Amino acid sequence: MSATVEIHNDIALIRMDDGKANAINFDMLAALNAALDTAEAEAKAIVLAGRAGRFSGGFDLNAFASLGADGVYKLLDGGAELILRLYGGKLPVVAACTGHAIAMGVFILNACDTRVGTAGDYKIGANEAITGINLPVFAMALSRDRLNTAHLTHATIQGFIYDPAGAVEAGYLDLLAEADTVEATAMAIAAQLASLPAASYAWNKHAIRKPTLDRIRASLGAHHTL
Repeated sequence: MSATVEIHNDIALIRMDDGKANAINFDMLAALNAALDTAEAEAKAIVLAGRAGRFSGGFDLNAFASLGADGVYKLLDGGAELILRLYGGKLPVVAACTGHAIAMGVFILNACDTRVGTAGDYKIGANEAITGINLPVFAMALSRDRLNTAHLTHATIQGFIYDPAGAVEAGYLDLLAEADTVEATAMAIAAQLASLPAASYAWNKHAIRKPTLDRIRASLGAHHTL
């Protein structure tokens, strides 16, 4: 299984672990959505973690190479729908960024409400400018929402890759913790958020983010256009 879920004191801990790069493909999306189904039914907050040293390396480029145009757009739609579910969902979502987060990996980070990273020799950033890939609408919309404005050009148009401390300054992460405490730190934050009035949290989250959510939703099926 490429993603699993455990419930601890009303907190759903979802871990991505495909044994490799935690690439986002149809199998990972199905596993994450199944885990989110469980979380939304049984928990009051979510922690989304990777495995040691790796949060996510982004979309599965091998899948992109083999799917054909229609399949690529379908995978992009699946990624966008995951972003909508995290960024617009009712529950608080805390990321435990356990290592490298590249491309779709950082967009998943940006879709989480609070993002805890780990200090270390890790790479975090959107490398589409380096690999010659156009940013999908959800990536641009999330970047405008979550990144420090002073870093927006450097991070997205120029594809700069940050270390964890730089990722905090840029806005990919909110805080850092030691590698052996990053997951526990994220769980503690999730517990604090779970204690807030749930209805107000959900309403405010959706209301504040509605323009971005609407733009992402409108892009489904049309990621190759602006």
